[in-house]
Amino acid sequence: MAKALVAIADGSEDIETVTIVDTLRRGGVDVTLASVMPTAQVTCAHGTRIVADALIDECTGESWDAVISPGGMPGSEHIAASETFTRLLKQQQEKDGVIAAICAAPAIVLAKHDLLDGKQATCYPGFEAELLESAGFCMTQDVIVDGQVITSRGPATALRFALVLVGKLMGPETARKVGQGMLANI
Repeated sequence: MAKALVAIADGSEDIETVTIVDTLRRGGVDVTLASVMPTAQVTCAHGTRIVADALIDECTGESWDAVISPGGMPGSEHIAASETFTRLLKQQQEKDGVIAAICAAPAIVLAKHDLLDGKQATCYPGFEAELLESAGFCMTQDVIVDGQVITSRGPATALRFALVLVGKLMGPETARKVGQGMLANI
């Protein structure tokens, strides 16, 4: 079974966080939602309170198939400031594992820590300049897959992003079945 680590912080985008976690779990991925804040309970950008499965420091001894950051502000800034999460992202990249981010996070989290290394990526409109500090190309498609890096634009693209992640981790047939069950096309 594939294992995914999804970060969360005060100010993370509500729809993106819940959609990623729910869709991955529907696809059979073992998901750990980890708070980068001092407590497991966080308040998302639009007031939704979520209790994480763990604190980020409790996730360092694990091996992950994917390390994922939802967007939202200031959630992306909190996630980017987490030394532990940044270290996990860099370890993931070193082992050629999947790293993924959506909305502001491709620019604020991945690009800030030079994790895009000239790759094609996308982000929420308005964050393109930050994204291009590390990415080679800023695209406008809903979801961009460049090798083991997956990026997406924002709340409206969260389901497509999550289904692409299911496909990457569990295979395209699983992604198709999960999408069909949710009445979504990928």
